[in-house]
Amino acid sequence: MGQVVLGKRLQELREASGLSREEAARVLRVASATVRRMEMAEVALKIPYVQVLLDTYGVAEEEAAAFVRLAEEANQPGWWQRFHDVLPDWFSLYVSLEGAARIIRSYEPHFIPGLLQTEDYARAVLEAGTIGQTSPGTVERHVSLRMERQRLLDRDDPPHLWVIMDETVLRRPVSTRPEVQRDQLDKLLEYAERDRVTLQVAEFAAGPHPGTYAPFTLFRFAEPELPDMVFTEYLTGALYLDSRREVAAHLEVLDHMTARAASTQRTRTLLREFRKAL
Repeated sequence: MGQVVLGKRLQELREASGLSREEAARVLRVASATVRRMEMAEVALKIPYVQVLLDTYGVAEEEAAAFVRLAEEANQPGWWQRFHDVLPDWFSLYVSLEGAARIIRSYEPHFIPGLLQTEDYARAVLEAGTIGQTSPGTVERHVSLRMERQRLLDRDDPPHLWVIMDETVLRRPVSTRPEVQRDQLDKLLEYAERDRVTLQVAEFAAGPHPGTYAPFTLFRFAEPELPDMVFTEYLTGALYLDSRREVAAHLEVLDHMTARAASTQRTRTLLREFRKAL
């Protein structure tokens, strides 16, 4: 579980109890900056501090025990740490949230989502986006990381991945080798048959839609007390949005796009048509 999500929840519990950061800090006998850094996920969550704060905030025993368990898990290094040489700090949180989420909903206007890419497709996209910036060896490390992330969908109890892709994604060639696109479409067709994968295409014929700005992903967790979080990426970094207003706006856009995009059955038909045309 990402420490950002837990820190946000810790802040919400404090505010619900009516305590200021200064008052919470006095209970711990630390500076108020320590409480702020815990809530902002700038430091690891110290379990003894967390236990005292939850008790001070009047959190029920069952919820407090669940929170402590999640905090202990968040403090453990994830499998992705072995890719620290190529994994930007801002993307480490994404991989953490991806592994903890119960539902992952995303909009992708440019490329097949990373969780559904073949090795050759991923390699072509990464090579195109890193010209003059990384060595071939580094590209291969990124490809390996992307393939490792896909194990998430093969777990016994995987998250529900729900993706809306613009038609552009299917039309944009990423390689001069036609088999790269063919293999990628075969993989999409395979995933489209899975119970916990929902694929939809936003067709050109449907006209403009409210999501036509940038790709974004919404994470929802099994624990109802944990807030949803939205991730959106730009050229040199990313933003993680957790305010209720911003998350609600992205959720509303996703719901609107879902209603207008091709159905899952129509999407499978489109994928087969594109595959046949190659």
